[in-house]
Amino acid sequence: MTDAAQFRAFTGRPPVPYFPVMGPSENSGWMDEQLSWHENCYVGDWSFVPQIRVKGPDALKLFRDLSVNNFVNFPVGKAKHVIQCNDDGKVISEGILLRHWEDDFEYQVGTPQWTLYNAHRGGYDVEITFPITHKFQISGPKSLAVMERLTDANLLDVKFMSTKYGTIRGEDVMFLRQGMAGEVGFELQGPIENHQKVLEAILEAGKDFGMRRLGTRTFMINHLEACYPTGGMHFMNALSDESKADYFRFMDESLPPEWEPTPFSGPLRYNFATTFTGSWDGPDIEELYRSPIEMGWGRNIAFDHDFPGREALEKEMANPRRTVVTLEFNSDDMKRIHASLYGDGPVYQQLDLPENQWVSAWTDWIVKDGQKIGHATHPGYSRWFKKVLSLSFIDVEHSTPGTEVTVLWGQPGEPQTEIRATVAPAPYKQDSRRRDLTKEPGVLV
Repeated sequence: MTDAAQFRAFTGRPPVPYFPVMGPSENSGWMDEQLSWHENCYVGDWSFVPQIRVKGPDALKLFRDLSVNNFVNFPVGKAKHVIQCNDDGKVISEGILLRHWEDDFEYQVGTPQWTLYNAHRGGYDVEITFPITHKFQISGPKSLAVMERLTDANLLDVKFMSTKYGTIRGEDVMFLRQGMAGEVGFELQGPIENHQKVLEAILEAGKDFGMRRLGTRTFMINHLEACYPTGGMHFMNALSDESKADYFRFMDESLPPEWEPTPFSGPLRYNFATTFTGSWDGPDIEELYRSPIEMGWGRNIAFDHDFPGREALEKEMANPRRTVVTLEFNSDDMKRIHASLYGDGPVYQQLDLPENQWVSAWTDWIVKDGQKIGHATHPGYSRWFKKVLSLSFIDVEHSTPGTEVTVLWGQPGEPQTEIRATVAPAPYKQDSRRRDLTKEPGVLV
């Protein structure tokens, strides 16, 4: 086991900022950019997300053996949110799996290393490569209008988590319907060599529809509003404990040369989280691992096959301990935190508006009547809702919206204070991703 103090010491190097390949910190200003997915639309560049391409007779078997998901109805051209766990049912890896052909899959995920390791360890008959593609997200109420101007491909019949192919300025592009902002959206993917050409076309098509280009300073706020827990920020990928010694050894000895140099160099090739902050001071870092059930992904679990963590998840499904909620931080208390910079008393840990700009497993204790009842993670300020929010994992009996709790704010050994907070649903904003576009005449402008 690794306690909080040991982990803080291990990650005691300077904070790791968002990777430069994620783009500029701001374009039109973070407050303006945050309004985009509510009022108009945005384009965000997620080309930095790694991917692993798995082809061969055992490709489907590899993902089925590793993942909690059902693959019975997974036709070519569909995408699926795929989750892989350790034997305790805690999430090691989660991302989007695309099925290009019968034996050809592409997993876009922060920790593709785990699939690579298991493919080698299990002797699967597969061919593995690491392609690099552009991935532009266009999302928001006016996203369809932009898409109509951008391409001749008819996207109205594309169902949620399905793909269609078309062209942009003569270049082949795959359109994946998704919606990371909780709105109708498409992700535009293709060869990385076309990155600049496609981006220029998107910005040109979007200029008459109020499109904003999303900067890293507000990159994760749509995840926060729409409830997309993200490894290394809202939870720890279950790769930080001594049970993964064989995995660490494999990565030391067998790192594919095509991964160097990449953002996965050094410690990032083991685990996406590289720094740690918050008031959590527990005795066991594994406490910050999360199961798919407590992150709201229980519907993805299919107990029709064997997979790592099945037994643990069956027990948890019958009697879940924690669930995901959104915490609304009291605004007067947040003003007090900021005002401490100018007063005579203690200066408290600050929230870098709208969110801290490093890959950080920020975790604070949630307290109710003197008892620790959960964890508040990676807080961020929503300009639309004018609230500081936190995706939080709380004991089920305290998860009813409207429940009043407190959050212990400040790292151990530094000035600490309590922030009042109120339990709210997760997702916090209305989920509009799955609308039937064929029944919305006049959506396209």
